[in-house]
Amino acid sequence: MEKRIRRARMEEREALTLLALRSKASWGYDEAFMTACREELVMTSERMRGWVEVAESKGERVGFIELKPENGGRVRVVSLFVDPDHMGEGWGRRLWDRAVSLAERKGCQELILDADPHAEEFYSRMGAKTVGKVVSGSITRRMLPLMRFVLPPNRESDQG
Repeated sequence: MEKRIRRARMEEREALTLLALRSKASWGYDEAFMTACREELVMTSERMRGWVEVAESKGERVGFIELKPENGGRVRVVSLFVDPDHMGEGWGRRLWDRAVSLAERKGCQELILDADPHAEEFYSRMGAKTVGKVVSGSITRRMLPLMRFVLPPNRESDQG
């Protein structure tokens, strides 16, 4: 149980919300910005009943992903957060690979996401392409990169 990614549990709502807030704040956003986007980052019971997976290292939560199936063979990456204390350890890639693997198992052809501008480079390294801009759900007039990743045909997954 050194390192693993597993299904999230309902009782982890608050811990995952706090992890998301720490991760978002690590980009240097001010208190006003964090207050404005807080509601969007809260992991509600409804969200937790969806497709949420937690990365663990030595029993500690180090990150999570939240995915949402959409029409047309798409999966939306709603959240991908890594605790700032564990950034640079490969957890972002592991979580991304897990998202790809889960999407493949559901027969989906692509991942789509509204990226934080600071994370656009990470998603580009993962193979996602910026295909447009979308309005932020919490900050008026803030535009976010809309990104798309097309799953390769017959990709073999190493993420059980």
